[in-house]
Amino acid sequence: MAGIKALISLSFGGAIGLMFLMLGCALPIYNKYWPLFVLFFYILSPIPYCIARRLVDDTDAMSNACKELAIFLTTGIVVSAFGLPIVFARAHLCEDCSWSSCMCRK
Repeated sequence: MAGIKALISLSFGGAIGLMFLMLGCALPIYNKYWPLFVLFFYILSPIPYCIARRLVDDTDAMSNACKELAIFLTTGIVVSAFGLPIVFARAHLCEDCSWSSCMCRK
């Protein structure tokens, strides 16, 4: 029963997080849709571990190294999901900027 409670609380927390992400993008006072790029990281994060689990047999010694690499890559993707909004918050993005003449940089 403890496993089901943990699963329900994790799914509830994920649903609340996605709701706040969509709400933060859809509010007309902000009118910024850059945070939706975080959803790519949410989709990509389980892929390395799923591939490693499918490719590796549990009886050989190389399985441990392959799973550890998959966990390392998954950790990098999750950390990037936290880092990307920080980079977007510090970057001054504007609509009228071009590569040759940018009036936003001061």
